[in-house]
Amino acid sequence: MAAVRELQKDLEAKANDLSKIQKDISKNHQVRKKYTIQLGENELVLKELDLLNDDANVYKLIGPVLVKQDLAEANANVRKRIEYISAELKRLDSTLQDLEEKQNSKKEAMFKLQQRIQSLQAGKDKA
Repeated sequence: MAAVRELQKDLEAKANDLSKIQKDISKNHQVRKKYTIQLGENELVLKELDLLNDDANVYKLIGPVLVKQDLAEANANVRKRIEYISAELKRLDSTLQDLEEKQNSKKEAMFKLQQRIQSLQAGKDKA
């Protein structure tokens, strides 16, 4: 009976670990969604900037003030933002893949533990 209790404690610990991993996955999805939206917005801004003539006036919102900005500088800034967001999305994808692998291994370990507990309990029931 003590062996079963130990296995149940181990199972509970693994369930808590799995819960933490699932929360991390959920947080990763939320952050990824935010970055995906920002990427779309920035790509739209870049398309709009590409439509402008070289002598067009471009303004950047800084706090409550619109500040005039050079078109080339605005273009470069948006491209850098897109590059940064894309890199963050790749990093998040990599992290997500690692978390999903950890989740799967925890689930497997829990399943094996449950089987051991059941087999020990079945053996005691017969005795």
